[in-house]
Amino acid sequence: MLHGDAVEVLERWHAPDAEQEELRAHYLRHLATHPDGMWRSCRPEHVTASALVVDSTGQNTLLTLHKTVGRWLQLGGHCEPGDTTLSGAALREATEESGLPGLTVNREPLQLSRHLLQAGGCAGAYHLDVQFLVTATTTEYVVSDESDDLAWFPLNALPADTDTSVQSLSTRANHQIPQP
Repeated sequence: MLHGDAVEVLERWHAPDAEQEELRAHYLRHLATHPDGMWRSCRPEHVTASALVVDSTGQNTLLTLHKTVGRWLQLGGHCEPGDTTLSGAALREATEESGLPGLTVNREPLQLSRHLLQAGGCAGAYHLDVQFLVTATTTEYVVSDESDDLAWFPLNALPADTDTSVQSLSTRANHQIPQP
């Protein structure tokens, strides 16, 4: 069910540029050749889901200071057996990692990002991350055991050492969110 949803989401998604289209095609090839392509055990790469959480104004994003990576990142992670949709996996991860109630997820991906993990249990594997925009109705978060910290940052003023993929994700969100 989750595998089929991922294929459907990626087939209907209109990539915003040639680089994203190349990634979209790569993800679809991966899923076509790997029935287990959604799971952490699939090597050398597997699909993951993440969420750029923005506040109700659309001006700020909640980032995690990731324990393993040691950098500010969007919320997200591996798909789990109970997940039935890719956007649902991103929503679950955002809820688990932030403690924020009442989050809503845009079912269309915001961006794709393929990255090699350098540390942790998946070191040496590539994450084929499908990144979604998630909106929060409250800003009172709870730091989970997966994070050293959580913090709200303006979308257009992320910490200086923020990964380029998170910067790109924030820029895409800033262009997609209606401005007041």
